[in-house]
Amino acid sequence: MQRASTARGTAAGSGAALVLLAFVSLFLPGASGSGGGGRKMALGGEARGVVSRYLNNKGANVEAAAPPPPRRAPAPSPPVVASPGQFRGQARLPRFAAPRRYDLRLRPDLVACTFTGAAAVTVAVSAPTRFLVFNAADLSVDRASIRFRDLAPKEVVFFDDDEILVLGFSNDLPLGEGVLSMKFNGTLNDKMRGFYRSKYKYKGQMKNMAVTQFESVDARRCFPCWDEPAFKAKFKLTLEVPPGMVALSNMPIANQIVTGPVKTISYEESPLMSTYLVAIVVGLLEYIEGVTPEGTKIRVYTQVGKSNQGKFALDVGVKSLHLYKDYFGTPYPLPKLDMVAIPDFAAGAMENYGLVTFREVALLFDEESSSESSKQNIAITVAHELAHQWFGNLVTMEWWTHLWLNEGFATWMSHLAVDSFFPQWNIWTQFLDDTTAGLKLDSLEESHPIEVEIHHASEVDEIFDAISYDKGASVIRMLQNYLGAERFQKALASYIRKFAYSNAKTEDLWAVLEEKSGEPVKNLMTTWTKQQGYPVINAKLKGNYLELEQAQFLLDGSFGHGMWIVPITAGCGSYDMQKKFLLKGKSDRLDIKDIASQCGNQVKGGNFWIKLNINQTGFYRVQYDDKLSAALQNALQSKKLSVMDKIGIVEDSHALSMACKQTLTSLLRLLYAYREEADYSVLSHINIVSLSVAKISVDATPGLVGDIKQLLIKILLPPSVKLGWDPKDRESHLDALLRPVLLVALVKLGHDKTINEGVRRFGIFVHDRNTSLLPPDTRKAAYLAAMQNVTSSYRVAYNDLLKVYRESDEAEEKARVLSTLCHCKDNNIVLESLNLLFTNEVRSQDAYYVLQGLDVESRETAWLWLKGSWDRIAKKYTDTQEGGFIRYIVTLFSSNEKAEEFSGFFATRKKPEFQRALKQSLENVRVSARWIQGIRSEPRLAQTVQELLRRP
Repeated sequence: MQRASTARGTAAGSGAALVLLAFVSLFLPGASGSGGGGRKMALGGEARGVVSRYLNNKGANVEAAAPPPPRRAPAPSPPVVASPGQFRGQARLPRFAAPRRYDLRLRPDLVACTFTGAAAVTVAVSAPTRFLVFNAADLSVDRASIRFRDLAPKEVVFFDDDEILVLGFSNDLPLGEGVLSMKFNGTLNDKMRGFYRSKYKYKGQMKNMAVTQFESVDARRCFPCWDEPAFKAKFKLTLEVPPGMVALSNMPIANQIVTGPVKTISYEESPLMSTYLVAIVVGLLEYIEGVTPEGTKIRVYTQVGKSNQGKFALDVGVKSLHLYKDYFGTPYPLPKLDMVAIPDFAAGAMENYGLVTFREVALLFDEESSSESSKQNIAITVAHELAHQWFGNLVTMEWWTHLWLNEGFATWMSHLAVDSFFPQWNIWTQFLDDTTAGLKLDSLEESHPIEVEIHHASEVDEIFDAISYDKGASVIRMLQNYLGAERFQKALASYIRKFAYSNAKTEDLWAVLEEKSGEPVKNLMTTWTKQQGYPVINAKLKGNYLELEQAQFLLDGSFGHGMWIVPITAGCGSYDMQKKFLLKGKSDRLDIKDIASQCGNQVKGGNFWIKLNINQTGFYRVQYDDKLSAALQNALQSKKLSVMDKIGIVEDSHALSMACKQTLTSLLRLLYAYREEADYSVLSHINIVSLSVAKISVDATPGLVGDIKQLLIKILLPPSVKLGWDPKDRESHLDALLRPVLLVALVKLGHDKTINEGVRRFGIFVHDRNTSLLPPDTRKAAYLAAMQNVTSSYRVAYNDLLKVYRESDEAEEKARVLSTLCHCKDNNIVLESLNLLFTNEVRSQDAYYVLQGLDVESRETAWLWLKGSWDRIAKKYTDTQEGGFIRYIVTLFSSNEKAEEFSGFFATRKKPEFQRALKQSLENVRVSARWIQGIRSEPRLAQTVQELLRRP
């Protein structure tokens, strides 16, 4: 699944793929108990009280369950106490029975937004038991319809907190296979999880589309099932839909029959797969089609009238399947692949086997209205999801602890693929965006290991984050660099072949890599996956020796107790020769002649420099002593360092400054050394660091903030002037990405000339939407500029932006507008924009676009709004989305007093689903508070700023 993350290049550009947060499944309060013959048991709040047109539902006589016992680790063997309650609070379902095949029939009602269903599941009983235990949530199950081997259960008990249904029979069940059948119904919900509805316009009228999103634990909201990755089974689906509707599932259609108002479609039986990969889409759709060199048919489905916007994604999809077939040494396993653009979709995209679903903005590209950053994001997203067809779908993680095997590898593979298709994009340099995101989150005490223990289904959602994705992908890149690309590829292909159609753990991957490479992969990588955090390597020059010492890096300035086996790479004076070795202990000492033969003779020369972590292939930071740091800065100014190393140096310096291990004064001097930089990737990182410095200076040095912003403008303005506002003929993809990054930064820093030009161009655009003066790439900068002058009494530009939003049918343009509405000095306008989140004008998936427009000036208004609106937020949005609200607003602050205020407010409003987000947000506030104190103690900061401003 492509989590909803900030897409590179878009943050300061179109705003289209910004902050696509993964709103993963959450359980709703329900009821538990057992009923008498013929009664239905209501499973979950939304389905309770739904009257089915197809099943005889005369109400549920359901007793409230007792409070659940504390959650505990699963028993190592089948329990012996013969009571349904023994299965409560377990991390996983018992293993004494497992599904082999699901025969499912579903009938969605797109008007009433309900669905009915029937399941016949072939179940293999492998150990003595009188119970069957499986998952169900938000469903009404017809108790009278439940049969296993023609036996009716004696007990039918639903445990709401655990989302399990326990069937108790009078006697032990026969060993071997039998069929479990039942009927059920539910609601097509508005939560973008399970079986839900998405709204779209067709010929001016609103229509409903039925869509599934099952990862991580939401298949149980569509049909009763063993909803864990290890319970792989085959699926045979039948759908009953209106004749005019397109109905898609994982497999091709086997046959279909129209009988009056119902079209019955049967699909081919699937190969073995996990429940979270089952998918259904029903709606009015059209498609375009392509074929891979191997003959696999690929289609891109869209709303009617938008199919042409799927051409770019289709091209990337065809190329990706072909590339992965060769890389993994295994053909694509299914007979077809569909990619579908969904108007309401929580994540960025989802890799359902053979039926991949996307947000519209992550799949559709229009040459006239889409930005260049959107094009790149689409390529990466498509390549990510199609990599999952092998790494995730064909070979599936055994349990959610190993989620990173899916997401880390898909993230890494997507860059490998896109680099092959578009080498001019320098995508491996841009990959450092992912590494930076992983390093940032993993420097918090409230981070977690790559392999994190999952003790209950409600905990899964929180690990779809920068650790599983970005750190996971980064340590894979580190390992590939250590082993070598060819050895690594051959070992991966062996792993895929060995575990095809089954499940694997992290240890299984290490075993294959170790066997094929002959390297101690398990010992090396276990230090990176089983403990959280990463090291900072302290490098000191003592005579002709380089002394290295590792310590866990934490943003709060403390050092943890972690210890890693670190693949060190080092270069001296050039990139011609590099030293590679493993730092296995706390410290080590190198003769610098061992790094490069000429290095020992250069220590006193002007060409001497030593760089560790060459091209940032390692997941660690480096802190150099003063002499080494000065030499690197000279090398930087002399243009002797690679683009990747330029990024690594400034990112490490920024993090060390935040942790008060280096001064802001030294960071500003380093930033100034980049004033002649022209590379997109480097400048995008300089931009992020610059805006971070501008933000912290508001609280740390309010009297100096204006001068600091002028210094940052001085650094970013020259490349922006060179690029200008207007695209050049045949300019590079990277220049097209860089232009909006710089323009948006200059507007946010208050550069008057850029703001005035943005306002001018916006005025022309309002009256002529097709003007060449404001193409998609630069619109966000103009929109932000226009918002600078908006007040309650002068709101013309604000009204114009709302008009653009309401009249646009493009998801990217809508996101672009929403992301600018809160960037305003008038708090009444900020409040008005925030309150749009409670209207039908903003899709739930798009709430975070509005929040990401908030800044330091509007933070108090936003916090008061959050407190006063919390009950409404909790009612309208999912628990995971609530965590996003917290993260966006709380992290705008930077004082310990505010952290205490936030803690007090949420003390009575805690939910497991956003507990990690809250703790991480509070930690970030305290880190900022400590950084401020460090900055205030710097004696030469003001003098340095003035000195740099005076330089020609």
